[in-house]
Amino acid sequence: MSTATRTDPQAPAPHVADSHGLIRVHGARVNNLKDVSVEIPKRRLTVFTGVSGSGKSSLVFHTIAAESQRMINETYSAFVQGFMPTLARPEVDVLDGLTTAIIVDQQRLGADPRSTVGTATDANAMLRILFSRLGQPHIGPPGAYAFNVPSVRASGAITVERGAAAKAVKTTFTRTGGMCPRCEGRGTVSDLDLTQLYDDAKSLAEGAITVPGYKAGGWNYRLYSESGFYDPAKPIREYTEQELHDFLHREPTRMKIAGINMTYEGLLPRIQKSMLAKDREGMQPHIREFVDRAVTFTSCPDCGGTRLSEAARSSKIQEVGIADACAMQISDLAEWVRGLAEPSVAPLLTALRQTLDSFVEIGLGYLSLDRPAGTLSGGEAQRVKMIRHLGSSLTDTTYVFDEPTIGLHPHDIQRMHGLLLRLRDKGNTVLVVEHKPETIAIADHVVDLGPGAGTAGGTVCFEGTVEGLRAGGTLTGRHFDDRAALKETVRTPTGHLPVRGATAHNLRDVDVDIPLGVLTVVTGVAGSGKSSLVHGSLGRRPGSAGADVVSVDQSPIRGSRRSNPATYTGLLDPVRKAFAKANGVKPALFSANSEGACPGCNGAGVIHTDLAMMAGTATACEECEGKRFQASVLEYRLGGRDISEVLAMPVTEAEEFFGAGEARIPAAHRILARLTDVGLGYLGLGQPLTTLSGGERQRLKLATHLAEKGGVYILDEPTAGLHPADVEQLLGLLDRLVDAGKSVIVVEHHQAVMAHADWIIDLGPGAGHDGGRIVFEGTPADLVAARATLTGEHLAAYVGA
Repeated sequence: MSTATRTDPQAPAPHVADSHGLIRVHGARVNNLKDVSVEIPKRRLTVFTGVSGSGKSSLVFHTIAAESQRMINETYSAFVQGFMPTLARPEVDVLDGLTTAIIVDQQRLGADPRSTVGTATDANAMLRILFSRLGQPHIGPPGAYAFNVPSVRASGAITVERGAAAKAVKTTFTRTGGMCPRCEGRGTVSDLDLTQLYDDAKSLAEGAITVPGYKAGGWNYRLYSESGFYDPAKPIREYTEQELHDFLHREPTRMKIAGINMTYEGLLPRIQKSMLAKDREGMQPHIREFVDRAVTFTSCPDCGGTRLSEAARSSKIQEVGIADACAMQISDLAEWVRGLAEPSVAPLLTALRQTLDSFVEIGLGYLSLDRPAGTLSGGEAQRVKMIRHLGSSLTDTTYVFDEPTIGLHPHDIQRMHGLLLRLRDKGNTVLVVEHKPETIAIADHVVDLGPGAGTAGGTVCFEGTVEGLRAGGTLTGRHFDDRAALKETVRTPTGHLPVRGATAHNLRDVDVDIPLGVLTVVTGVAGSGKSSLVHGSLGRRPGSAGADVVSVDQSPIRGSRRSNPATYTGLLDPVRKAFAKANGVKPALFSANSEGACPGCNGAGVIHTDLAMMAGTATACEECEGKRFQASVLEYRLGGRDISEVLAMPVTEAEEFFGAGEARIPAAHRILARLTDVGLGYLGLGQPLTTLSGGERQRLKLATHLAEKGGVYILDEPTAGLHPADVEQLLGLLDRLVDAGKSVIVVEHHQAVMAHADWIIDLGPGAGHDGGRIVFEGTPADLVAARATLTGEHLAAYVGA
């Protein structure tokens, strides 16, 4: 076999297919982007940075990734597209060089009570197959081990048609499921506290029922007092057994009350249907408060909280049942699976091992598969979504990440960097929206958006290397090497909040005194027990100073495209009343969701047209020109402005407008001052909540909670989604809260917040069952000097000690 020798000294010309090395974006105008044009290198790691609200997500997620997904969807038939989410083409002139986009965002995993870490990652599905093959005693197919599958038995006649004849055949159908019949796979059962429903010392005539909406004289109240099943003048504690059953449990019964046909039903089933069947977040505040008070959730006594039937729990492999396997810490479960040697299921064991090892590699080895998906933080949810992509053989794919380091201790961030670089080195394009300087530092290419937020942003301030960003004069470049210094003097506590014997989740009988009147930071690696300590022990009890605890967690803001900062913060109520008083009309006229709404678009401002499997269109309403109100309403003015002009104002302008003169409204001014305090002065009052970034939503929630009369504030990672320049403003806000006599407890990983603290409580030393202990209590200076913990080492490196 001979090898041909090359005689041509010239290198071959590059193939035309290799010339497509860039993703080109020209004229992007999504949300606040102002004709943005960028060229992003493929097969490189590009980081997009800029202050919160500068347009990063609009460019990366709503333009590049959205168009990639839309074009992939268009390759399917119209029939298939009818079952898929419809995506509109982003407002952009040219999008060239796109590859398939895989989006790994921070959207929380479904909060359905039956959704767990195992069901969200397919690990449960593989475990079910494993137990259906190897479990003893054998109880059935994989569905027999699934807590989402109920057992079903049916028998009866079916008609079988053969030719011209039809024959009735008796048949029996059985399906074995693993669902616990008592709790229906939820693991918990709810009980109503009867003492919260009625005062048994009173009679119905004296107003014994204490449920909201059951006031004396109302129809709900008359249904019981005039039912005739018991004497309304008799105290409830004196009811006979039958009378109490009729009052609390009677089945629906038709009857006439005051000449009107009504259905009488026991108080318990009536409340179950009218209140407890609704989504808690959708309830009115006073109903939600009642439900939180009256309903107690306890572990299901039949299944012990495992969600599984007795048969599913009885089947075991090497003395371990599927419930035991799901309750194990994932790092321990990976070791157990590694010890199984069964050639008949070797491919399944290999796949299961890879999935479990991915959990450990990504820093989630401390979770268990039975952990409810709704309890994961935004950062944990994002890393759970990453798991299915770690072992992927795909190349030339675009991976899009939204702040993948959120919720990570500095110790864990290095591991995340390794994963991002590994995806890039396999030949993929990696796009990351990020604020952390240490993550920006590993980028091959940086795109900095700004210069400000909202209408002051939306332009590319810098594009190039990390060195170029450092030397550039942009806000990000100037703050790139910022390091907060340790405080020279710390505040003295005014008291302490004692926590004794805390055992929530992985906490190991923790005793700690949390100081009051100072800024306390609770830190530690992800999974060390910080949230369990703070939210589990403090979040639902009054402070020792007699003031209630105000907890601001990372749960998402709920709101439709009709919701905006003015409606969410309650600002619109005093504004509507002021407009109504100034013009002598009803306040409802100044609501786009009520009487003042434009009839053409029902107050939405746009007309949405559904085009079946094609993307729907939204066009500005011709009748109101997008102002959302009737023309007659816009004739009413306050301080020379109509209601649509007020909603178009940014917060800073509105704060000035409502602060003095004819339009002075103290209640509105106070709300606007809080929005400015948290750095949201650029937001438009009428801007839809759906257009806000994650950092903006969290600060909007913080602004609303600042109005609450709390003595102790608990903040869960308030720096999430914040640019280094915004972190400085947040630290100023925390200082003002403490100086006003409040106690502030922050669960945080950001070293600037740690350095700024008066007191640090460090949990660890590791995650899961390796954590749950207090490894340090003291001032930041003492933590740096000792360097005895992971947090101490990283904080010392950060402050240059």
